[in-house]
Amino acid sequence: MQSQTQSKESISFEDFKTEVLKDYKLAVTSRECSLLGRREVLTGKAKFGIFGDGKEIPQLAMAKVFKNGDFRSGYYRDQTFMMAIGALNIQQFFAGLYADTSIENEPMSAGRQMGGHFTTHSLNEDGSWKNLMQQKNSSADISPTAGQMPRLLGLAQASKIYRNVEGIASEKFSENGNEIAWGTIGNASTSEGHFWETINAAGVLQVPLVMNVWDDEYGISVHAKYQTTKENISEVLKGFQRDENNKGYEIIIVNGWDYVALVEAYEKASRIARKHHSPVLIHVKELTQPQGHSTSGSHERYKDGERLAWEREYDCNMKFREWVIENNFATVEELNEIDADIKKQVREGKKAAWAAYTDPMKMKMKELLPLLDQAAKSSDNKEAILSLKKEITEIKEPLKKDLLVAARKSLRYLTGTKSDARTRIINWIDRYTRDSQPEYSSNLYSESAENALYIDEVKPVYSEDSKEVDARIILRDNFDKIFETRPETLIFGEDAGEIGDVNQGLEGLQEKYGKLRVADAGIREATILGQGIGMAMRGLRPIAEVQYLDYILYALQIMSDDLATLQYRTKGKQKAPLIVRTRGHRLEGIWHSGSPMGALVHLLRGMHILVPRNMTKAAGFYNTLLQGDEPALIVECLNGYRLKEKLPTNMGAFRTPIGVVETIKEGKDITLVSYGSTLRLVEEAAKELQQAGISAEIIDIQSLLPLDLNKDLVKSVAKTNRLLVIDEDVPGGASAYILQQIVEEQNAYLHLDSKPQTLTAKSHRPAYGTDGDYFSKPSAEDIYEKVYAIMNEVDPEKYPALKL
Repeated sequence: MQSQTQSKESISFEDFKTEVLKDYKLAVTSRECSLLGRREVLTGKAKFGIFGDGKEIPQLAMAKVFKNGDFRSGYYRDQTFMMAIGALNIQQFFAGLYADTSIENEPMSAGRQMGGHFTTHSLNEDGSWKNLMQQKNSSADISPTAGQMPRLLGLAQASKIYRNVEGIASEKFSENGNEIAWGTIGNASTSEGHFWETINAAGVLQVPLVMNVWDDEYGISVHAKYQTTKENISEVLKGFQRDENNKGYEIIIVNGWDYVALVEAYEKASRIARKHHSPVLIHVKELTQPQGHSTSGSHERYKDGERLAWEREYDCNMKFREWVIENNFATVEELNEIDADIKKQVREGKKAAWAAYTDPMKMKMKELLPLLDQAAKSSDNKEAILSLKKEITEIKEPLKKDLLVAARKSLRYLTGTKSDARTRIINWIDRYTRDSQPEYSSNLYSESAENALYIDEVKPVYSEDSKEVDARIILRDNFDKIFETRPETLIFGEDAGEIGDVNQGLEGLQEKYGKLRVADAGIREATILGQGIGMAMRGLRPIAEVQYLDYILYALQIMSDDLATLQYRTKGKQKAPLIVRTRGHRLEGIWHSGSPMGALVHLLRGMHILVPRNMTKAAGFYNTLLQGDEPALIVECLNGYRLKEKLPTNMGAFRTPIGVVETIKEGKDITLVSYGSTLRLVEEAAKELQQAGISAEIIDIQSLLPLDLNKDLVKSVAKTNRLLVIDEDVPGGASAYILQQIVEEQNAYLHLDSKPQTLTAKSHRPAYGTDGDYFSKPSAEDIYEKVYAIMNEVDPEKYPALKL
């Protein structure tokens, strides 16, 4: 190793020595946490462990140039880095391993994610933004490999927006766009498509992103030769290297055990990215994994003796220790003393974390045991209740569920009695559940005053001279007002910029507001979503456009695993109020007619899913969401842009309420429930049914998530006593969800005189051509005949069968 670094010439030897020994202590602390953490898993105190041992020294180098306002988007090996920036201490490390549900004890996720998944808090207790420029920031990790990459792009792009767009209130989020987004990933995960899509997009956009690849030659047990062409990611990416004539990446290659070279590499990367907004790739090679991939297995099973010997010799902590001694920063004896002291600190931190985790449960057990004793005395099933008590007292470290299981089972032996003891146990169960359940279920959606459900409706206003215009004009003019009054808003997607989107809903807006705020994007849906997530996490209000609903599937993993879970997995400490815009329903061809709403309803809990029937309703949803702080998907009707709608006079101000249904036709014989483009067919069929003497009530649900918060659907069923849900999703898709909500959640079964039914698309997607839609999705004739058949069952004389 080199013995000195140019960047340290300006400080004294003693100051440099202090810094080096501080780094040494952090490296040893992190390693000791990893070693002891594995033992905690193997003894059963923790369920799973995945640690950052073998990656300590490069993370220390990265932390040196990581400034306030910067963001990390990384993965589950970065504990040393989090310790180095002051965002993780020993006790918190073990609290994460034990899944402590206290956000104070376990600030990374309050036990909602495995240990090793890191975050910092971007929000105050009321859900408002902290000043992110006064802290070092980490976006909340997710487990899916390379899933952190798309978000990284958006975190970096935010700096470009803040540097180049005027008028944004940026005090809490940026200082002239000087912030860097730092990404970390394992070498094997660079095989994932999200990595390649992000690398390409960052090179195109030229944003301040530093991509760090921790390379230990393996992906769990699979060697790099099966992962990467040439077994070398930086070699493969040489074509991305910037030069005099072409923008691209600065590519830096450095050994992960070389402290001095690492410090120099990271200082260089920081200068380039921060000043020039050029992305940088740092390939950190020759790293090791001393304990293998995780606690699920041993790396001795797949590494030969030669490799294991090499890893012992080139362990980054060991090489750093040798360098410290060689350069007279400390003696062997001094380092041994430091090591011993750190081992003691880690053991004490572990004990404190375990006590903080288990003491509340022990206190609850002390409350429950006397109640069980009292119940046993007043019950004929005394022995059974005492047996339950004995079972939980024999559990050395009871879990919350152990106590609740015993209490709930005890009620079985008290059935039919009205003793005070039974009442006290019921009250204890109610209190315990009320206190405990939110620790596992809260913050799926915003719990702040800016929750979108709290935004009041504002109806469109029309004047006497309001024209009938193509519906796309309403969207365009509403977006125009949004961009005029909200400089923090921007929209981007395939064909969204120069041509104003494929349906002209953004016509002329790029010319008016510039290429950064109304932007074209490459064909790369996952990183379009990632751009939106990252920018929303830094205070901007992005609208990410995916051209067709079918193409949402490219980005669904990011939407489901990252965006939809963000508030939940941080227990309300981070948010990304991204609006995802797309268009769908009822066109021709397999790939432009999908309506996978059932899949989206299942996978996007944590987002709002809005299905407006026309463009005025859609525009109102954009206005509502921009008043709130939650993510949402808006599906515009693909065949509605050229239909005529009346032009409101209060553009940008009218708001469509979320979770509120609308009755668009009153009726008394049957309730017809639908949404989106299919409503036009329902209305057509209802007119024809009226001629046959059948009065149908039509309700537009408007939003799938949430659905009918005011429970107006059951009120309609109580009036008509019959229900048909019409949906262009496949059988068992969104229609099954809607039916479950009405019949089960709203108890509409109490009012039904006929079997509740659904009318859906066929199980396949439509073939190309107009006839493909007719034979694949519900038609007006299908709706008429289905309703008529229901009424035939009610009164066959009045409504004789259409078919014998």
